[in-house]
Parts: sequence; structure tokens; C-alpha cells
Amino acid sequence: MSATAQNKKLKRDVIVAGACGVFVACMVGAAFAAVPFYNWFCRTTGFGGTPQIAEKSAGPVQVLDRTIYIRFDSNVAPGLPWLFQPEQNEIKLRIGEVATVHYKVINEAARTITAQAAYNVSPPTVGGYFTKINCFCFTQQTMKPGETREMTVVFYVDPSIVKDHDQDDLNTITLSYTFYRQAEPAAPVADASGKNSKL
Repeated sequence: MSATAQNKKLKRDVIVAGACGVFVACMVGAAFAAVPFYNWFCRTTGFGGTPQIAEKSAGPVQVLDRTIYIRFDSNVAPGLPWLFQPEQNEIKLRIGEVATVHYKVINEAARTITAQAAYNVSPPTVGGYFTKINCFCFTQQTMKPGETREMTVVFYVDPSIVKDHDQDDLNTITLSYTFYRQAEPAAPVADASGKNSKL
């Protein structure tokens, strides 16, 4: 094989190897981006029963005469020794009406535990209309042994749901929470100088 042919083959191999490297890097990047993108997509569209989130009601919300039942489901993941339950299992409210409900949480363990709630609504097709203004699920909850806490969620059902004729027969929405245990933060330890440091 001539030197020119060898140079062409080497150049081609370098281009192919570079293209493969770029492809692998893109696939790895896409894998890391998939979860945040999926979460954003669900929050934006209500896909999979993900409720919408609003920091506050955007001005007066039209309250309709049509009523709907909201049921409250509470769960804890295996390995989390918390008692978690709504103060009422169901309420009836008008579409567009802002509601406030409370949950009671007790840490039944003999140690401090941190957990965070995940949530969804069913049927999944109403996620885009169920808007939460305030919710304990937005932050991790750290509770001391035996601590009891009241947690609040504020929400409304968007009046635009009445324009969705697939929801004409809807009379009940279930809001479901599940608390999952979170990793414990590293405890500070004293170093040789007597100052606190973290592992």
C-alpha cells in the first residue's frame, strides 16, 4: 500500500473514531438529561397525572357551579417508619375554588429521619388541570424522633377543565402522595485540631 493510500486510510479511521466518540458523548449526555427533561415535561403538560404548580393563584380564578370530589391518598415507602394520613379522606368543592387540606405526619422511629413526598393525581388525564399553590412535597422534610407535624397543601381545579369534553363525566379526582426516605447528610466529626469537619 502506498504512503498516500495509508494516509487516506488513517485519516478516514480518525474521522470514524471521532464521529463514534461524539455519538457516545451525545448518548451519555442524553441519558443524564432524560430524567430532568421528563420531569419538566410532566410538570408542564400534566402528563402522567403530574399536577401543575403555581406560586400563587394568577388573579381571581373563576369559580363554577360544577362540583367535584377530591380524594386524598397517603402512603409511605417500605423502610420509612412514618405515620402519614390526611385529616379528611375526601372533600367536595366547586371547580376553580381554592381548597386547603392538612395531613398529619408522625416520625415513629427513635432517630431523626429525612424524607420527601412524590405526588400525582388520577385519572392521569386531569394532571394538567390540578394546580397546587402550596405543598409540602416541594422540600425535604426532616423530623426528630416521635415528632408530629401538620403539613398543608393548597390547590384548585382549573376551570378550563370544562372545555375538555373528555372530562364531562369526571366527578372524582384522587390526589396521591408517597413519602420516600432520603439519604442522611454526613454527620460532622472533630478533626485533630478540634475543629468540626465533614467526612
